Amino acid sequence: MSSAILSIVSGVAGMLGWGLYDFLGGVFAKQIGPFKSFFWSQLAGLATAIGLAVALATSLSVPVPVILVIPLASVLYSAGYLFFFKGLQIGHVSIVAATMNLWAVFTMLFAFLFLGQRLSATQSLGVLLILAGVALASTDWSQLRQQGFRLSSGVREAVLGAFFFGVFWNLSEIVSESIGWLLTTLLVKLGIVLSVLLFSLLARRDLGIAGAATRTKGMIVVMGVVEAAAVAAVNYGLTIGDAILITPIASALSIVTIALAILILKDRVTKLQGLGMGAAIAGIVVTAF
Repeated sequence: MSSAILSIVSGVAGMLGWGLYDFLGGVFAKQIGPFKSFFWSQLAGLATAIGLAVALATSLSVPVPVILVIPLASVLYSAGYLFFFKGLQIGHVSIVAATMNLWAVFTMLFAFLFLGQRLSATQSLGVLLILAGVALASTDWSQLRQQGFRLSSGVREAVLGAFFFGVFWNLSEIVSESIGWLLTTLLVKLGIVLSVLLFSLLARRDLGIAGAATRTKGMIVVMGVVEAAAVAAVNYGLTIGDAILITPIASALSIVTIALAILILKDRVTKLQGLGMGAAIAGIVVTAF
């Protein structure tokens, strides 16, 4: 199988896995809070990565420079998802998910500036569509005439999350090419769990979910397994392709998240916001060519 096809497959796997993870994250962030949802799902993801590493007899040899980068990558990923889940907690899942499409733009921008990767004219058009779509989708148009410009709830948090993800995926590409996709996934998951634990101790944040329903606990485990599989698939793709190509394919996850939010949560959006979501999704599709 060619590297191009494998790159596309890994991007699609990331799209489906993250789309489901983000939807469930939005649901359970509202029930038990973004911090707990993220921590326990990542712990389940770490267990999944450990199981894969053992099954595939993965070597644990890691160069010193990579060891130094892993904590930074873990913090960036944690910050990205915590801001995103906070946005999902206080805003409409469909609008926040559309805004998070900016992570693809940030990733491609950093890949352009620091890794020397380049976009085609068609991909550049796709980026412009994403930016225009996010602007339309993230603005509270019903309040614009009455109170002036105002972003929809959760949008600021989503933009911050997108920025952190943009930095993370460029670091992840470098690390994946150095030590492999599975070991990268395992070490980043370990770093995420440890960093969130440390933060919870310093900030005295409660991580307990003993009072949560059994179904909620089970679904959080499912979230973690699905998300770990998505990360592993994209990291695998990054070892054979470029972030500037794989990222926009994977970022079509918003199609999954938005569709589930509208169908199951009955999220309501204005016509302009719907147009914006469509433009952002179209932009993602265009950047894949």
